[in-house]
Amino acid sequence: MKNKNSILIISALAVAINIVLGTLVSRLQIPLLFLDTLGTIFIAALYGPWYGASVGAITNILTPILSGNPKDIPFFIVNAAIGLIVGIIAKKYKFGTKQAIITGIILAIVAPLIGTPIAVYVYGGLTGSGNDIIFSILKQSGAEVFTAAFIPRIAGNLIDKILSCLLASYMIKRLPKEYIRGDNI
Repeated sequence: MKNKNSILIISALAVAINIVLGTLVSRLQIPLLFLDTLGTIFIAALYGPWYGASVGAITNILTPILSGNPKDIPFFIVNAAIGLIVGIIAKKYKFGTKQAIITGIILAIVAPLIGTPIAVYVYGGLTGSGNDIIFSILKQSGAEVFTAAFIPRIAGNLIDKILSCLLASYMIKRLPKEYIRGDNI
């Protein structure tokens, strides 16, 4: 697709998808699932790393403002990094099922590596999620704060990021050809 306006409109929809799905999954308290990066992954795989990073950053700047929790704004770095990583991988390889799974595994490690220091700095490692139980157990067992905050994030991210990458790959395969940039799908 050559029309930048159309790409920007689809990117805005991707931000909305991130916010709506992330909020819905959070409110329903679905364990090991977030879906707050699905739009980022979709746009990054479809149009490249800079669009993906922009969608990710905008999502994680708007969501805390809309939810009334501006302390979460620093997490925009995580979602922007996800957009960059997916965009680079999709640009180099076709974003099919195999690449989506591999990318999901990479994201499941990188996202907590970036997000854990933010969670430790902003919240002392506790973020009000189900991970806090495992964090507390690990902390009481003598683990350092970073380790206690990092380990539970890996499990949730493995499921969430692989599923999000697979969903994005599936969605892209079903798009009309005029929306797909030829070198990444």
